Amino acid sequence: MNKQIKDILVQLYQKHFKKEVLNIDELPSSGSYRQYFRIHSNDTTCIGAYNSDVKENKAFIGFTRHFSSLNIPVPEIIAVSDDEKYYLLNDLGDTTLFSFLQSHRKTHGFSEDLLNLYKKVLDYMPAFQIEGAKGLDFSLCYPRAVFDKQSMMWDLNYFKYYFLKLARISFDEQLLENDFEEFTKFLLQSDTNYFLYRDFQSRNIMLHDNNIVFIDYQGGRKGALQYDLASLLYDAKADIPEAIRKDLLEYYISNLQRHISFNKTEFSSHYYGFVLIRIMQALGAYGFRGYYENKTHFLQSIPYALQNLQHLLDHNLLPDNIPYLKNMLEKLKDSEKLQQISDVKPKLKLTISSFSYKKGIPADVSGNGGGFVFDCRALPNPGRLEEYKKLCGKDPEVVQYLEAYPEVNTFIRNTFQLIEQSVNAYIERGFTHLMVSFGCTGGQHRSVYSAEKAFAMLKDKQGLDITITHIEEPNYEAARRAI
Repeated sequence: MNKQIKDILVQLYQKHFKKEVLNIDELPSSGSYRQYFRIHSNDTTCIGAYNSDVKENKAFIGFTRHFSSLNIPVPEIIAVSDDEKYYLLNDLGDTTLFSFLQSHRKTHGFSEDLLNLYKKVLDYMPAFQIEGAKGLDFSLCYPRAVFDKQSMMWDLNYFKYYFLKLARISFDEQLLENDFEEFTKFLLQSDTNYFLYRDFQSRNIMLHDNNIVFIDYQGGRKGALQYDLASLLYDAKADIPEAIRKDLLEYYISNLQRHISFNKTEFSSHYYGFVLIRIMQALGAYGFRGYYENKTHFLQSIPYALQNLQHLLDHNLLPDNIPYLKNMLEKLKDSEKLQQISDVKPKLKLTISSFSYKKGIPADVSGNGGGFVFDCRALPNPGRLEEYKKLCGKDPEVVQYLEAYPEVNTFIRNTFQLIEQSVNAYIERGFTHLMVSFGCTGGQHRSVYSAEKAFAMLKDKQGLDITITHIEEPNYEAARRAI
């Protein structure tokens, strides 16, 4: 079959470009059944695609032409076969946002440059959602024109049958269906008159010639704004730190307010509901692709998705009227079956401390020699002012004082990049301990503030067991927290 596909794509290429094909190479498969090939001539390359699902192709081609007319960066449709099963696209290279993120974080952590790249991606999101919906032929949508109750129930049942059963968690079918019913009612309170990309995640965003180009939106339909935002920020293996997610959420909301009027509180409440259904849909896909189709690389995403799920549960971000569903979700973390197939490495024990230089740097208790020691004494010192002397770096007044100085924010950002770079490497290499210590003169204000900021940025990261200790706080044990 592959030879026949290649022959037809070569013919389509030669008919359009009037050039001899020198080589045609199949590209690695993804989560779909579409096949992609890179076609070479002497001076031109392009991407050839084959998909037997003509309805899906019509959606992709129609959407692409519409978005191109709005100057939204999407691939160029070069040629389409008469039967609409084969088409040619311009070659966007091989660098996705996900592959760039992975390589960049190994040396720079989640840097300011990476944060700005995500903000640039978010700048385009309203263009798809709001401008892209205007004049779009929604009759092209496949398999449904709206992310409605039926679509939601498909995703929820996908999760139920391809993930809950995979995890070998027994459930009461009726009680779960009752909560699915309540959950969909909650989600459908959101306005659905926008274009929902459906799979707005880092593997579907190409970085080409210093530009961003968006691909794989053929599953798009009408839907709520929050879904695509959830897809991007809770993209499992992208593993965006929770503090960064919150910053990007606020950035998107601020940007969105320039386009439309909406209730921010209601938007945020429904947002986390869409985070949940997106995670559940993804887990269903990981189970089906990874376990039933034996594509084991999908299983590697399961621990990250479960970590994201646990964050929603731990921080009470989900609707109150789905108690049985939440109970089922809580059981996932104890599933022996999931622990067997996800190949999770032992957690890195990260100890964060604040201390006073007058009393010395904290001793390493792990036996591994310690880790980072950051000197906070160059920062503005609230301890010199009478109104702050009896307070510490966790008190709002001290936090507000320090964050008024740009150099404090620069210090926190730079230290976080260094810490995250090592944390990622330590987790990847299976190391077990890392110490991070922040010191100032008295160990009460600047060091406590800095330690708390590092803790907040890393406490939800997959693969970490974090402890924070403020050595100079009067009640030592009360100051010690573990996650």
